[in-house]
Amino acid sequence: MKLSMPLTIILAFCIATPTLQAQPKPDASQTTAKKSVQRGIEYLKRTQEADGSWGHYPATTALALSGMCLNGKSEANDANVAKGFRFLTASAKPTGGIYSDKNPAVALPNYNTSLAIMALVYSKNPVYKPMIVKAQAFLERSQYAEGSGITPSSPLYGGIGYGDDPGDDTHPDLSNLQFALEALHESGTPADAPVFKKALIFLERVQNRKESNDQAWVNEGPNDGGFAYTSQGASENHEKTHSSYGSMTYAGLKSYLYAGVTKQDPRAKSAFNWIRGNYSVAENPAQGNTALFYYYHTMAKTLNVYGEKIVKDTKGIKHEWSKDLIGALVAAQKPDGSWFNTNARYWENQPSLVTSYSLISLSYCIRKR
Repeated sequence: MKLSMPLTIILAFCIATPTLQAQPKPDASQTTAKKSVQRGIEYLKRTQEADGSWGHYPATTALALSGMCLNGKSEANDANVAKGFRFLTASAKPTGGIYSDKNPAVALPNYNTSLAIMALVYSKNPVYKPMIVKAQAFLERSQYAEGSGITPSSPLYGGIGYGDDPGDDTHPDLSNLQFALEALHESGTPADAPVFKKALIFLERVQNRKESNDQAWVNEGPNDGGFAYTSQGASENHEKTHSSYGSMTYAGLKSYLYAGVTKQDPRAKSAFNWIRGNYSVAENPAQGNTALFYYYHTMAKTLNVYGEKIVKDTKGIKHEWSKDLIGALVAAQKPDGSWFNTNARYWENQPSLVTSYSLISLSYCIRKR
């Protein structure tokens, strides 16, 4: 090979140049996580429906698209993603909602619209901005508040449920509220907007904290700072008590932070103390393997927003939560690249849904935003 400059000059340059420091090796868990993500994405690509959806359902499609976009895929560089967004945007309604009404029993307008907003945001495609704005307004109108004849004294006030009409026979719950608030936050709604201020009232009423919860049932509970699913009596599909559990406590803390509550606020500190006392990646605390992957993805989002790499539990043990989650998710991945739960409750036996949850979880572990 012919040198482009005399050898003596090259040698002089090498002698005069300080020795470069060896670059640190990539974190093994990060490398493993990225390989796991790639396998999960390939699984989703293989199982995408001909119409571009996953499961012919907007919410599942939105979660799959979010999982792919958060891990570097886009309409510009991936045909499967582009096809998925064509299905999702075709589900938009004149009202601003993004859902399918082919089967009213599972239309779930707010749930679908919230997840769709997030996918549209993560696409980073400016063409979707008008659709996002209409969807934001749709969610805000669905909040249980004065516009639907509900006053602040009602335990329903400030909440958001599955349906788009607060006057129907559904009820607000923390799960739907957390998705709606996250969608609004991610799409640019400020923390001091009325929808967040009203939501704070509902959030206080699903937290086991007597100092801020004005509902009578809180006096019968453990006052542990954790969150329950609803401020009312639970539905037949959920716990019959107001006991705190893992996924809802992470959801409650995340929602507080999006609504402008600081980490130093007693309400947020109380929730985080519950998390410290119940830290786990082996189960959804107080729920076992029920909604385990929903729990993982809510945990990853919340701790990312909270901004601490280490969770020191109440026994003084320090946990690097991203590594713990990577370990749990990599171990749970199936040979075909998918994830699913042996506990079928809340649709977690559906690989496309649970694979999407897992990809979203890993995205927050790999690149904390």
